[in-house]
Amino acid sequence: MKILIVGSGGREHALAWKIAQSPRVTKIFCAPGNAGIAKYAECVNIKAMDIPALLAFAKDQHIDLAVIGPESPLIAGIVDEFESVGISAFGPSKAAARIEGSKVFSKELMAKYGIPTADFRIFDRSCEAREHVESLCEGDECRVVVKAYGEALGKGAIVCGTKDEALGAIKMIMEDRVFGSAGDWVVIEERLEGPEASLMVFSDGESVVPLPAVQDHKRIFDGDKGSNTGGMGCYSPVPVVPPLLYDQVLDTIIKPTIDAMNSEGCPYAGLLYTGIILTEHGPKVIEYNARFGDPETQVALPLLDGDIVDIMAASAAGSLDSDEVKCYNKCAVCVVCASGGYPGDYETGKPISGLDAAESISDLMVFHAGTKLQDGQVVTNGGRVLGVTAVGDTFQSAIDRAYSAVDEIHFDGMFFRRDIGSRALGK
Repeated sequence: MKILIVGSGGREHALAWKIAQSPRVTKIFCAPGNAGIAKYAECVNIKAMDIPALLAFAKDQHIDLAVIGPESPLIAGIVDEFESVGISAFGPSKAAARIEGSKVFSKELMAKYGIPTADFRIFDRSCEAREHVESLCEGDECRVVVKAYGEALGKGAIVCGTKDEALGAIKMIMEDRVFGSAGDWVVIEERLEGPEASLMVFSDGESVVPLPAVQDHKRIFDGDKGSNTGGMGCYSPVPVVPPLLYDQVLDTIIKPTIDAMNSEGCPYAGLLYTGIILTEHGPKVIEYNARFGDPETQVALPLLDGDIVDIMAASAAGSLDSDEVKCYNKCAVCVVCASGGYPGDYETGKPISGLDAAESISDLMVFHAGTKLQDGQVVTNGGRVLGVTAVGDTFQSAIDRAYSAVDEIHFDGMFFRRDIGSRALGK
């Protein structure tokens, strides 16, 4: 099979690494790819949102399966375009990708079908949103989440603890338009409390097959302090989501979501990511994503025991079998190495050293998230630069191995959290 991966981050590197292990695969392309992905795939200079060029390339190269990494092309309908010319694509249709592309759609779906989530209200005028916040506040305290309704690259949910923070979030989204047209509406919902987890499942529109649960570290600094980011690291499995609880979430949240999408006339096939929070009243949905998480994919795929190409092809064909997905009884930890200044402004083009030494460590993968080749040298090309992922029989062994590798790597301004995986140890 010839495979085309669309995307250029750590998620796509992990996908390329796993897909390359399939005996069915004869050639992998990645558009646009990065310096790490180039070890497994031929990188082609086509942007992930240039759907006409991607389609022309896929037709010319007789691609058998396209694997779509980022949310933007999925929300734009890339799967529909590929399938319209007979090219199989792994990912949801444009109609189904609304589950991520529109917070309004996803919240109303949950309300209609009784899927547990936070209480919410939706507003298309900032003055009404402000009035609602004022009505919720007790003094200055105001524990809400303000969400841009549309696609905001994973950064459109602002967790607030005070009235000023909530009003500022409304202004930023609806008036300052920091997320563009995603700020046409806002969703204001109650702020839930409890441990969070990311659950990723394969689906063919009917069947649901889970990957191990993952827990992300969103905040920039140790101890979960500082600004939210796209993710500074993660680990899997998640001790607070034991198998019986995972089964409960499958039965009360994930399978009902798939059934609801069918009832709405937009069957969901692909990878469904459900962010949950374990409240005192039971698990509830924080958000849905219409694709693999990043960096969650970097710990989930090393634990997958099997041929991912078989699974994705079956999902796209509507013939997914739960027996096709098995996982290793091991632990995985990913530490993100980021550019100085991230998640704000940062410089790129910094030479990276120590990659060979890091990758010589057993059961260790360095997934490139924001890199490129420049005059034969791997340099930084993003805020999150590398995802250093280790697998071990215990969390402690995986943590130790990951940080041993991180200590081998250097680029100017590099920083990382030192406490990734500590929650899994009960710390």
